[in-house]
Parts: sequence; structure tokens; C-alpha cells
Amino acid sequence: MITIIGSGKVGGDAALFSALKRLDDQILLLDVAKGLPQGEAMDISHMLSEQGIDVKVNGSNDFADMKGSNVVVVVAGSGRKPGMTRMDLLKINASIVKSIVENVKKYASDSMVIPVTNPLDPMTYITYKVSGFERSKVFGMGGMLDLSRFRQFIHEATGHSRDSIRALVIGEHGENMLPLPRFSSVSGIPLSSFLPKERLDELVQNTKQVAAKVIELKGATVHAPGNAISAILESVLRDRKQVIPVATYLDGEYGHSDVTVGVPAVIGKNGVEKIIELNLDEEEKQVFDKAVDSVKGAISGIEI
Repeated sequence: MITIIGSGKVGGDAALFSALKRLDDQILLLDVAKGLPQGEAMDISHMLSEQGIDVKVNGSNDFADMKGSNVVVVVAGSGRKPGMTRMDLLKINASIVKSIVENVKKYASDSMVIPVTNPLDPMTYITYKVSGFERSKVFGMGGMLDLSRFRQFIHEATGHSRDSIRALVIGEHGENMLPLPRFSSVSGIPLSSFLPKERLDELVQNTKQVAAKVIELKGATVHAPGNAISAILESVLRDRKQVIPVATYLDGEYGHSDVTVGVPAVIGKNGVEKIIELNLDEEEKQVFDKAVDSVKGAISGIEI
């Protein structure tokens, strides 16, 4: 069973995409808001019925109902408002996530946990520390979403099929993310063969800024994060062993320890099965180290 805690727009979309992909026989939407997860589950179920998809989607306000979950996705928390940085959300969401993780420990101690709540990297750190789970079983969705945005900008700039584009974004899920043109390609051909450095730099900046633009225009990002969650779930539940950038706890990798930040990892049935250490150049390393410092600064102010 997949449990998604938080039944707002992103949680609902994550459940919808996961059901359409038939990732599990059962999906549970959990939320403290009375009626919200039940109504969302009914709405999704009506659509699945027309599609002939036999995935059971339930809604609940009782954390005990997550017993037996293979994976728990934590989306609950205050959303990012226009003009807010992800770090502005830190104090608001830290206590929410702590409380949720205590319930995950109580009712789904054998599960993997995928935090989505912003600011993503500190929330993943809280989840890892409060849960006491193995580090391979706690990994945050951040880079997968950033990657999808970078990929779209590459598509727009080159005109080539989205399906042929591979992109990579690591670092903090936020202002200090690190899109990596050097590790991105079109059908295996390096991106630098298609675009000059000035254009690549522009794509990097656009990727960093686009979330705030979407929030300004429509109030929240919904479909891309919902899909990113389902993509990570698919790699876990189908043991696809995809290389996906996730926020995971570092213990010496990239020269850093006791911090949770986005890095590429092999994601399979055991969660984070391998962290891939890229050979970053000096400029890339500076940005990555700045991201680590930002996350460390944030978690230093959290009482766990």
C-alpha cells in the first residue's frame, strides 16, 4: 500500500498519477482535514472506474490506517505563498513533519518515507533523524521536480523531443539548486553541442526561478510535483533502479556529512541503493557547497 499524507492538490495528483500507473493495488490518502481525503479518494475512484483501473483509493483521518504501507509520502504542511522562499516555511512546517513522522514510526515502521514538504532538504533531515530509519529508506523528492523543469527548458531551447532529453539537477531544492548542463544531453549527445554557454547559463537561471513564476501566476505548483512523486514511487515499487536526484543523508559523500541534500542515486526496491558521486568542476562544487551550507544553516536552527 502507498500512503500519501496530505490530501491537497499535490497529494491528490500524486495519488492520481500513481493510480493511473497502477503502482500498487491500494493507495491511502491521509489528512487531518475532515472529509478532504475521503472526497479526494471518491473523485479519483470515479475516474479510475471509467478507465477500468482496479486500484483501490481510500481516504482517512486516522493515522492507524497506514499500517502495512510499503511507502509513505509526506506532502502535508503549509504551502509556499507568492513572495515566500522555501526557507520561510521552515519553522511552520518543521513541527508538522515531526508529528507526522512520529505517527509513521508508530504505524508504518517498515516503510520507506519520501518527504515532499518544503523546505524539502531540512524536512528530509528531520524525517531521517526523528524516524531513526536506515538512511536508504528516507529520501526527499526535490531534484526530480527540478529536473523536469530543466528538461522542459532544454526542449524549448533545442526544439528536440522531450523523450530524447536527459537532464540533471542536484543541490538544494530551492534557491541554491545546481542544474548541470555538463551532465545533460540529447540522445546521448552533450548539451554543449547544441547550445552556447551563454544560452546554457540562461537555462540554468530559468530553472532556478521558474517555480516562483508558476506560484506567481497560479498560486501553487501542482502537476509537476505530483508526477515527480509518482516517478520516484515507480522506481521503488517496480525496482527500476533509475538514477534519480533525491535529497538523501550524506555521510562523507561529496566531502560532506550530517546533512541532507540532493544528489543522484540509484532508486530501487530497497530505496537509495547507491549514491553516485559526480566529479564536479570547481564552479559546480562551489554552488553545491553553498547549497550544503544553506541546508546546514537551516537545520542548525531546528530542535529535533
